[in-house]
Amino acid sequence: MADRSRRESTGAATAPPAQQVWLDEVATAAARDAGSVPVQLLGDYLSMLADAAVSGRRPERAELDAVALLGRQAAEQGISAGRVVQLYLSAARRLWQDLPMVVRSGDSEVVRAAAAAVLHVIDDAVATLADGYAVARRDLVRREEALRRELVDDLLRGDSDLGSVVERAEPFGLDLARVHQVALAAPSRRLPDADAAISALEAVIFDRLGDRDVLVATKEHLLVVLAPAEPAAAGTTAPAGRDSELGELMHGELERLRHGRPWRVSVGRPHPGLYGIARSYEEAREALTMAGRLHVDKPVITAHDLLVYRVLLRDQPAIADLVSAVLSPLLQARIGVGPLLDTLEAYFATGGVATESAKRLHVSVRTVTYRLGRVKALTGYDAADPAHRFTLQAAVLGAKLLNWPAETRAGTT
Repeated sequence: MADRSRRESTGAATAPPAQQVWLDEVATAAARDAGSVPVQLLGDYLSMLADAAVSGRRPERAELDAVALLGRQAAEQGISAGRVVQLYLSAARRLWQDLPMVVRSGDSEVVRAAAAAVLHVIDDAVATLADGYAVARRDLVRREEALRRELVDDLLRGDSDLGSVVERAEPFGLDLARVHQVALAAPSRRLPDADAAISALEAVIFDRLGDRDVLVATKEHLLVVLAPAEPAAAGTTAPAGRDSELGELMHGELERLRHGRPWRVSVGRPHPGLYGIARSYEEAREALTMAGRLHVDKPVITAHDLLVYRVLLRDQPAIADLVSAVLSPLLQARIGVGPLLDTLEAYFATGGVATESAKRLHVSVRTVTYRLGRVKALTGYDAADPAHRFTLQAAVLGAKLLNWPAETRAGTT
């Protein structure tokens, strides 16, 4: 129980020794009822109830402020709100059952007045306790979110002090010695209610992967998920399909939300260690960017799927030179460069089958063969010739990545 001087300062009467022993016994029993909650969280609550029953006195503001502080302490100690409220209700029930004036009095009016006064104290105290608990929980959540954002930033940057990051990651259940992968989710417009999106992802991912080694946060208007990968999925020999499992899981859950649709999810490859997390993040970012440039219509993309584009962009001046050298003659075509590039892309995507290319483009086979002929005539490269195909296809892929010729023209005007 709280000390006598605090009761005197807040206006509560000092309990006689015998009454204090009785109140202590009630407090101990109530704490046991609530699952061994610390009895100190009752403070002067029982004395306030006893005073109300005897004299009808309502608690003063300072006394309720002390109860709010106890609510904050309960939240900071990680005690559930239900157990704290149970402590207060159980204490009130036990005190009322053994209250001497109630047990001995045969006057119903006395009992009724005492009950009303006690109920007022219970209402005021429990409401104040809950408010203090809620304020503390909000503060703890904000503090945890700030720490989580800082940790995510450091993990994704990859250049932080290893010892410090490992120490800060431990409370979040992250084992940085494991293999992890990073997935990013981009909404169609701006990021909607981030809390709702994070909660939705946490629920489904924790259910699938457990509550360890998973971190969900926001960064630069994207949702970021750091999750453990199967050991067999680490390295370049992993089956590509495994990388997309996390992405499919995320996309399926995010599409259930009212806002943000359609979502696009990109998944980096699994890599071990702290620096592997930063590498997986960069791969996921590149995949998201390249998917936009390439107008990929798949909602879930993986870095594994776009490895060839990363190779092409590794030396951007070289690929720009290739695009210019091979495809610039197409700018002279009367039908425009766009239809010719679309035809080449469809032709390569269908394995060099003109009939399938025509179906994709919704044109006749004759149109496809005519356009391929114009490409050969203008560039000197024959899409049907295996010796020419690689160069021509690499140039077409590079053109899509560089948004050629639109960005090239914009840059020169």
